[in-house]
Amino acid sequence: MNTFDRYAPFVQDFIYSHSWENLRSIQVAAADAIFNTDENVLLTASTASGKTEAAFFPILTEFWENPPATVGALYIGPLKALINDQFYRLNDLCEEADIPVWHWHGDVAASHKAKLLKHPSGILQITPESLEALLLHKHAAIGRLFGDLRYVVIDEVHSLLRGDRGGQALCLIERLSRMAGVNPRRIGLSATIGDPERTGAFLSSGTGRGCVIPRFEETRKTWRLSMEHFYIGGPQAAERALDGAWAQEADVIDDGARRSLPAPDDVRIDAPTATELAARTDLAPQDADPGLGYIFERTRGSKCLVFVNSREEAESVCANLRAYCEANHEPDRFLIHHGNLSAAYRESAEELMRDEEQAQTTVTTATLELGIDIGRLERAFQIDAPFTVSSFLQRMGRTGRRDLPPEMHFVMREEQPEPRSMLPETIPWKLLQGIALVQLYREEHWVEPPALDRLPYSLLYHQVMSTLASCGELTPAELAARVLTLSYFHRVDADDLRCLLRHLLETDHIEATENGGLIVGLAGERLTNSFKFYAVFQENEEFTVRCESAELGTIVNPPPAGERIAIAGHCWLVEEVDWKRHLVYCTQIKGRVPAYFGDCAGDIDTYVLERMRHVLAERDVYPYIMENARARLAQARHVASNAGITGRASSPLINLGGDTWALFPWLGSYAFLALERLLKIKCARELGLKGLDPSRPYFMQFRMKADPETFFEAVAAEAEAEFDPIDLVYPGEVPYFDKYDEFLPQELVRKGFAEGVLDIEGMKQRVLGWRDAWRSAQYG
Repeated sequence: MNTFDRYAPFVQDFIYSHSWENLRSIQVAAADAIFNTDENVLLTASTASGKTEAAFFPILTEFWENPPATVGALYIGPLKALINDQFYRLNDLCEEADIPVWHWHGDVAASHKAKLLKHPSGILQITPESLEALLLHKHAAIGRLFGDLRYVVIDEVHSLLRGDRGGQALCLIERLSRMAGVNPRRIGLSATIGDPERTGAFLSSGTGRGCVIPRFEETRKTWRLSMEHFYIGGPQAAERALDGAWAQEADVIDDGARRSLPAPDDVRIDAPTATELAARTDLAPQDADPGLGYIFERTRGSKCLVFVNSREEAESVCANLRAYCEANHEPDRFLIHHGNLSAAYRESAEELMRDEEQAQTTVTTATLELGIDIGRLERAFQIDAPFTVSSFLQRMGRTGRRDLPPEMHFVMREEQPEPRSMLPETIPWKLLQGIALVQLYREEHWVEPPALDRLPYSLLYHQVMSTLASCGELTPAELAARVLTLSYFHRVDADDLRCLLRHLLETDHIEATENGGLIVGLAGERLTNSFKFYAVFQENEEFTVRCESAELGTIVNPPPAGERIAIAGHCWLVEEVDWKRHLVYCTQIKGRVPAYFGDCAGDIDTYVLERMRHVLAERDVYPYIMENARARLAQARHVASNAGITGRASSPLINLGGDTWALFPWLGSYAFLALERLLKIKCARELGLKGLDPSRPYFMQFRMKADPETFFEAVAAEAEAEFDPIDLVYPGEVPYFDKYDEFLPQELVRKGFAEGVLDIEGMKQRVLGWRDAWRSAQYG
């Protein structure tokens, strides 16, 4: 029996009604894995390849043949918007078969949730935070709700692999399974998995099952890709006088020369010509920021996304683009979407983007990076480089649906370097990073591997408190049996838990009963009774912003009355701040002002930094980089070669004059941080090192009395010596890194940072390599 014939009749009708001529290869492969094995399944395929249908067609077929007595499938999604989108998609599919589809998160009506609690059935779509709340407050009902749970589908599983949120999801699935007495199969979906085998093992933790990762042929893809560079002020790189060794290298792309380069496997890059992407305008406001003028012109009459890397930048970019509309006497065609906006604002933007008649452009952060259906997008723009290959692929994959090629245009913006700028500040780091991300996937199909070996003490605190709050009194042994046996805590031992419990007793987060049991204490109740407890990711103290009766979104650190704020792409005057109720009242005014929502740091892998170095060292002219970007890259290569950063006699340590040095480690975020601490804590005295100023993770500047040979020998000797990782934590430092670290004993915070965050092994390998290379160069 072929796959189509195996599907339930209502699934076949759905396929016919949507005029599908054939099933996609992933759907055939997934059906074989789900129908013909009892294993967990990891489905990895490009964006818009049909992964959701591939997973649910077999599941719904089983439910049609043998309806579950309770909720039969749990769908866990990372975003409310993604769940809303999938809810409507699955509802259309399931309506004829009378298989209920429920969704559950903070924006869902209580009446909808009450119906599910009364009649548990079908498919439940939920975020990790709402699942936490469900286990906490409906503990006694879990067996009745999920006693016949057969599948857990985790969408965008890659987004849960690099922090506590993924660990929380795994813990919740294990806790729910134990409480309901079930062992559901797990199905992970993702377009960007860097190490499928390790991810499959992670997905299967605690199930006693293996994981099937179906292999199948994907159709060959063409990328429409470009990358351009702009100085925010002054002449552009290609307009500046070209002379010296890099002049010929900086020749611009011929207007008539379209380049397409073959790539391994299934990716072909189709670079637009300079003429196609020329964006010249005489508007005065755009002269001040030609990069945004470029985007303004290229989005006119089109449906686009503009990705930025922070909420602050989203507000600034959207406000500027709207100002260009006003200056050009055009209707406002720019929307905004990020996590601090109210649900109404976000949903309004999504609805307008789905309208095929509207030529709207949305400025967004990662909130529209995942698989929310917002209609037929013509192209995406990325301002500067994202932090990961995974993010680049997700963002580009938002376009190219409905048989069109994915299309993304990078816009790199930087201030013109000052004439007296030090060498490291003249390197276009974001341009190098963007090229490295593209080339790593193009050349190797490399994507960041999952980070699965952390010491998740913050999550340990959270799950201890959640377990006690839901279960009531437990003996220490019973608590350990429920928490330490969760597979995500495989690196946490009984001594760690004892240390945590003693501290929580001292701080009244838990208390001991007369019977020797443990319950939630007074301080713990204040936390567990708040809706903010459900999330394990770091949050800022937020204030709701209102204009009359309309809720605009949230901000942190509100300014006093009379000051201006930026939110929802407009400028507002603060009329009143209600500190007790966390409310900000404002009125809309004209103007622009920077927005602030809290820090948004990136985590860059060492492999990306190493490829950035190769970009700087090699002479390739990539087919997708445009006129200014080519000139800027050629200039940077010329400067780097002359300075000795690249070339045969290259060195990571460069003298900037006198006793001032620059170090280019080419290490990822946490290996860089480990090296920075090794230098400050263990090497500074011997080297006479002072004033170390890091620009993470690109370079460090410092003053030093030692010569290069002494530097490389001393740093390698310290790295090679046996030392406790805790030595790289400063005396008295308690580095709060995750949300609940502040409630942990200090020794666990320090240990978790030293052994679970810092990449000490990666740092050691690099500095030992420096010493060996130095010796080889000097002595042969």
